[in-house]
Amino acid sequence: MYYAYVLLLKNKTLYKGSTGDLKTRYEKHKLGGVASTKHKRPLKLIHYEGYLLKSDAQRREKFLKTTEGGRLLKRQLRDILKKYKVL
Repeated sequence: MYYAYVLLLKNKTLYKGSTGDLKTRYEKHKLGGVASTKHKRPLKLIHYEGYLLKSDAQRREKFLKTTEGGRLLKRQLRDILKKYKVL
């Protein structure tokens, strides 16, 4: 199984990524082992989607990083984003 995932960072921004091992990747983020999120901790895993093919997870990650994808993601996650005062 492969995953596209979204993290809520300390500075109230969203980090989008993909991985084949979500649990290990999330732990790596939490421990500061990922350069792009190292200085933006604490962080929370707020969303993930599972895919059978790696290419599908990577395609979804790429889409979520676009302007349109980010806008649609915020609409989809609006309740959790309101809870954490992102919107």
